[in-house]
Amino acid sequence: NLTHNNLTGQIPQCLGTFPSLWALDLQKNNLYGNIPANFSKGNALETIKLNGNQLDGPLPWSLAHCTNLEVLDLADNNIEDTFPHWLESLQELQVLSLRSNKFHGVITCFGAKHPFPRLRIFDVSNNNFSGSLPASYIKNFRGMMSVNDNQTGSKYMGNQYFYNDSVVVVMKGQYMELERILTIFTTIDLSNNMFEGELPKVIGELHSLKGLNLSHNAITGTIPRSFGNLRNLEWLDLSWNQLKGEIPVALINLNFLAVLNLSQNQFEGIIPTGGQFNTFGNDSYAGNPMLCGFPLSKSCNKDEDWLPHSTFQHEESGFGWKAVAVGYACGFLFGMLLGY
Repeated sequence: NLTHNNLTGQIPQCLGTFPSLWALDLQKNNLYGNIPANFSKGNALETIKLNGNQLDGPLPWSLAHCTNLEVLDLADNNIEDTFPHWLESLQELQVLSLRSNKFHGVITCFGAKHPFPRLRIFDVSNNNFSGSLPASYIKNFRGMMSVNDNQTGSKYMGNQYFYNDSVVVVMKGQYMELERILTIFTTIDLSNNMFEGELPKVIGELHSLKGLNLSHNAITGTIPRSFGNLRNLEWLDLSWNQLKGEIPVALINLNFLAVLNLSQNQFEGIIPTGGQFNTFGNDSYAGNPMLCGFPLSKSCNKDEDWLPHSTFQHEESGFGWKAVAVGYACGFLFGMLLGY
C-alpha cells in the first residue's frame, strides 16, 4: 500500500508477477505509462487500485489471470480502450470502477454464461461509451439482486485485520470516499456517456440497489414500471436525457428514496404524490414543461383543489429534504462507528 504519496514514473512490470501479493494499492500518485502487462496465472491478487494517476494506453489482457480479484479501481486516469469484456470471467469481482478515463465503444456481453455475478459497484461514468445500456450484463448482476445481507447484518469487504477496501463513488450527487465498503452497498453509475435507447426493464430486478445514476446520456422512451420494485433505492438520477411519458406511480413505493433527479427530459402529466414524492422540490423536475402538480406551481387541468391538498399532505408528513439528509448522515456515521 503506497497510496497518497508523490511517486512518479512507471509501474514496475515485476509487480504483476509476485505470487503471494494480494493487494496492489498505488492510488493517488503521479504514476504514468501503461499498466503492467504480465499478471501471472495463479496470482493471489484480490485488490488492484491504481486510480488517481496518469496511466494511459490499453488495459492488459493478463488482468483476466487475477481470478481472485474482488476490487479493480482504475478511475481518474487517461486509459484509452474499449470495455474490457474479457473480465467477465472474474467470478469474485465486486467493485469495477473505470470512471473518468477515455473508454469508448459499446458495452456488451461476449459469451460468458454468468458474467460479473458478484458485482456490487459498477462505475463507468465520464467516458465515451455509446450504444444501448448493457442489459446483457445487468441481468446477471446477481450481487445486486439478493437482499440476504440485510437479514444477516452488515459486513465489510476486505480483510478486516490487514487491509480495508475503499472506493470513491458519487453518492446522491456528491463525491464521497468510502473508507470501508459495506457488502450491502450497491450502485450503478453510467452517467456522462453517450448511451442511447430505452431503459432496460431488467433494472427493476436489482432489488438491493442503493443508487442508480444514468444522467447526461441520450436515453429515450419511458421509465419502466419495474423501477417500482427497487425498494432499497436511495438515489435515482435520470436527468439530462430524452425520456418522455408520465412518471410511473409505482415509484411512490420507493420508501428509502432520498434524492430524485428527473430534470431536463420530456416528461409529461401529473407528478405522483405520496411517500417520498412529498419531499422532493422543484429542482427534481426542472426542464420538463409538460409536467404539472405539486411541487410545481403549474396545476393540472386547472383543478384548484388539487394543489392545496398535496401541500397539506406534504406538511402532515413532517418529512422534508433536510430531515432526509440529516437522518441518512446520522445513520451512516452510526453504522460506521459500529463497524469499527
